[in-house]
Amino acid sequence: MATVSAFSSPAWQNPNPDPTTSNSNPQPEDPPISLPPIRTNSHHIDATEPHSKPNPNPNHAPLSLFHVSFNQDNGCFACGINQGFRIYNCDPFREIFRRDFQSGGGVVVVEMLFRCNILALVGGGPHPQYPLNKVMIWDDHQGRCIGELSFRSEVHGVRLRRDRIVVVLEQKIFVYNFTDLKLLQQIETFGNPKGLCEVSQASGNFVLVCLGLRKGQVRVEHYASKRTKFVLAHDSRIACFALAQDGNMLATASNKGTLVRVFNTHDGTLLHEVRRGADRAEIYSLSFSPTAEWLAVSSDKGTIHVFSVTAVDNPGHTAPSSPSSSPRALIKGVIPKYFSSVWSLAQFRLVEGCHYIAAFGHQKNTVVILGLDGSFYRCKFDPKTGGEMTQLEYHNFMKPDDSF
Repeated sequence: MATVSAFSSPAWQNPNPDPTTSNSNPQPEDPPISLPPIRTNSHHIDATEPHSKPNPNPNHAPLSLFHVSFNQDNGCFACGINQGFRIYNCDPFREIFRRDFQSGGGVVVVEMLFRCNILALVGGGPHPQYPLNKVMIWDDHQGRCIGELSFRSEVHGVRLRRDRIVVVLEQKIFVYNFTDLKLLQQIETFGNPKGLCEVSQASGNFVLVCLGLRKGQVRVEHYASKRTKFVLAHDSRIACFALAQDGNMLATASNKGTLVRVFNTHDGTLLHEVRRGADRAEIYSLSFSPTAEWLAVSSDKGTIHVFSVTAVDNPGHTAPSSPSSSPRALIKGVIPKYFSSVWSLAQFRLVEGCHYIAAFGHQKNTVVILGLDGSFYRCKFDPKTGGEMTQLEYHNFMKPDDSF
């Protein structure tokens, strides 16, 4: 059986499909991975050239940002654009490399595997670089796609672990072994146009969370114990969820966007409930800190909220932004649930309506924010006093004149 093997090599070469674009070629933290040709009964990995719909004007089309996502430890982020993809380092902020396809094809999913040379790509946009029903396995050490996974319908998401590839379709999820691409499991789900799915990253403790078969339900797969747990998290549709790195806690939000609930993934018990706000909102991202002490939430309201998950268990804790003692609540005599809710400890305010995602930075008490307008923010919050976060830096990573 073929296996994935690591080997030492010099810094990444410049395998850029377009030699005119820049590449800073830093030494990757993870050694390059060699993925030999593999064949299975269902899919195969072999040398595969990109499939693209010709772009009539690839060199002069303005840049369009389709996708932005963090890698597994939030140290890097990837962008899918209308002519390729780019990878950036978060701290210090810098462009690591870019791949601008000569055909000008669009990429709508770029899934990194920590900092190694293997990525998963899905084409999209007006002129997709690859068919929308394929996951392309890109080896940046070779500077080309080394294989593909084909499906009967459009791919909505991909998640990677060092030992697994998870592909998300509208109503089905496929789980593959990374070393030989053996299909391990197929999971039927509720309608999932957002491609919601999360996997734990702790070695030896593979936990997968996806939508269940009912509205508001999530399914938790514990592969080590071979147990499946269904959690009815909300009465309405699930809009977003996040999994702690060790797979022990799950945060969920519905399409109402007012409450965020935190569950124990093993028994499905509700651990915490926090309130983002009173008005309906679309939740764009949920993210636990590495220690699962904090939870970051972004929405179309333009405010990034940080909640203290551990503080919810302390009856004497009152978040600085909580209106539980407001005159309005006291006038009512009986404090309704809205005013007794646990509110965010810290906030950072951005442009309302723009799509932002947030994650915790490697420096203590920092949050990194990415926007589909090309904005990068790094800010810091005070874990004791809370309130407005302090902006540490800002960059527009989609500006054509940026150089790193």
